Amino acid sequence: MYDVVISGAGPAGSRCAQVIAEKGYKVALIERDANWRKPCGGAVSSRIFKYYPQLRTQNFHRISGTAIYSGDYHKIEYPWKDIKNYSINVDRLEFDNFIRNIAIDAGAQLFDKNLATDFITKDNKRIGIKTRTPEGTKEYFGRILVIADGMSSRLALKTGLRNKWQIEEIGLAKCAIMEGENNLDKDIISFFFRKYKGYGWIFPLGEKRFNIGCGTWLEGNLKKNLNQAYHEFINEPFIKKFFPKAEYKEIWEGSYPLPALGVKEECLYGDNVLIIGDAAGFVSPISGEGIHSSVVSGNAAGEIACDALTHGDVSSQSLKKYKQYPNIKKIIRNFKIKVSIVEFLFENEGQNLSKMLELAERDDSVREEIISMFLSNSPPSKELLLRIKS
Repeated sequence: MYDVVISGAGPAGSRCAQVIAEKGYKVALIERDANWRKPCGGAVSSRIFKYYPQLRTQNFHRISGTAIYSGDYHKIEYPWKDIKNYSINVDRLEFDNFIRNIAIDAGAQLFDKNLATDFITKDNKRIGIKTRTPEGTKEYFGRILVIADGMSSRLALKTGLRNKWQIEEIGLAKCAIMEGENNLDKDIISFFFRKYKGYGWIFPLGEKRFNIGCGTWLEGNLKKNLNQAYHEFINEPFIKKFFPKAEYKEIWEGSYPLPALGVKEECLYGDNVLIIGDAAGFVSPISGEGIHSSVVSGNAAGEIACDALTHGDVSSQSLKKYKQYPNIKKIIRNFKIKVSIVEFLFENEGQNLSKMLELAERDDSVREEIISMFLSNSPPSKELLLRIKS
């Protein structure tokens, strides 16, 4: 019998497990495959160091700027090397294993090769999680059950707290880690917004290694085939300028869905259950970045779970404090702003964004406003909207 059973040992689950284990509670951390690399660009904000100062000692690639391109390649660039802390870009296999090991060192017990399939119930109450393993079915009993196993989570649906994702409320992305000589600025991550509802990216991982990908968004999923979008992106003449060689070594490739409309507030908690990370929509509606927000959700859920265990009350009334947690409320609010910004940016086949970046190329005040919009969640001013529409 465990105090907490967590399904999913990615950033959200691992952080949650660490927080709870450090308080002395018994935690089972169950994972489908610890050697699986989640398809992801791997960009991580410097805000992650608040939760993992240990990352400063690791050899993850440092980033100190971003470049944003419209569909017709107007550009805005923002270097922050002498302004704020560096960010990092990571290979998810290495990163996830690093923070998972921190949770294990804190006392969480990892059970690998365990695919969560259902809840164990007694007297109509959830008392544990059932998994499928190479050796057969296993059962893990806990007072609190935390769902952190991503968008495809079977458990999230079985809680009855949320429905199946609809194609119009997700993003679809395909990316690859590649290696070879290139013309990339190794300090800069680049986003390439498309004329359809979607974007591409190129994130350096070192001198010769990089992550390149492309995705479709919301109703754009119905209008553009993902494989076609990816092929078109990596073969565009503008993109090819970064890659002078005829061929590049492909280290890995993958495709994945991701939440695109922010946090699903109604599904965050129930009696003795919490939902965190991608499973609850903790992914930025503009950039698709979800590592930091997932860690924040795992940290908050861990603290609330500890409080509930201390007071002997694991009901929804007790666990609703997770939704009310200040950092969770902030993420929910910021993501709502970003959803409205996304709709605006992609109007008229991306012409609004194109006009914004064109204005920014010759007007520093517009440039600063756009940077604030992308990096600080500030909505565009009425004055900027009027200039664009005129």
